[in-house]
This record gives sequence, C-alpha cells and structure tokens, in this order.
Amino acid sequence: MDGWQQDWLRSLESVTKEVEQFFENVGRDLAELADVVIDLSEEIVEEVERSIAPKLDQLDHQIVEWLKPVVQLMLGVETSIDRAVEPVTHTVEPWLNQHPICIGCQHYHGQVYGGNLLVCAMHPFGVDEGVDSCPDKELVSWSFSSGKSQNSESGDRFQ
Repeated sequence: MDGWQQDWLRSLESVTKEVEQFFENVGRDLAELADVVIDLSEEIVEEVERSIAPKLDQLDHQIVEWLKPVVQLMLGVETSIDRAVEPVTHTVEPWLNQHPICIGCQHYHGQVYGGNLLVCAMHPFGVDEGVDSCPDKELVSWSFSSGKSQNSESGDRFQ
C-alpha cells in the first residue's frame, strides 16, 4: 500500500514543479512584454512631441487669433446692450429698490457699495420720507442716438 502513496506524492510533486515553472515563465514573459510596451510608449511619446506638438501649438495660436474678433464683437454687443437697457434700469430699478420718487430719473444710480445703496449723488440715501417729489429729478431720455442723456426740455422724455 505504501507504493501507490509514494507514486501519488511523486506525481503531485512533479505537477507542482511544472505549475511553478509555468508561472515563473509566464511572469518572466509578462515582465518582458511590459518592458517592450514601456519602450514603445516612450518612442510614441517622443514622436508625438517631435512631430505633432509643434503643430498643436500652431493650431492653438491660430484658434486664439480667430477667436479674438469674436470676443471683441461679443464685448461690443454687451456694451451696446448695456447702453440700450440703461433707460429701463433707470426707470424700473428705483421701483424695485423701494424708491418710487426716483422712477425715470436720469441721475438714479442704484448701485451697492460696501453693503450700502447709493441712490444718486444729490440724495445718496434717497429723498427724505414723506417727500412727494425730488427737486433734482431729470427724466431719462429714451433716444439711443448718443450714450448721454439730453436736457429735460426735450420733448421725447419718458414720464
């Protein structure tokens, strides 16, 4: 009975050595493959840097040159829109900011600085409570021919 057990142990040892040898060979082959892939990827990176990178830099420069006029146009449109809506901001915002006497006044500023609303230069905090009109009020001109307001004598005033 001891004979078959020893044969079985020898067979098991033989299989174990072959499996171990197989995994060592696979590990060695994978290490060689990894080295080849690393070398190849380094060569590809060098080739890209040599041939494609300068072209990409040139393309980037061209795109910037193409976009400059578009950006300038958009900034010009934004300025035009700001100028066009200025009468609206001077007529609507005072109402929204609880300064109904200032509605339509060209002097209305309505910007917040340091948490404080500057209503206008003549009345930084707005007119006093209980006052029904502002002695300095000049109505907004709705003409778009120039960026500046016209005198209050003009007939095309918003009232």
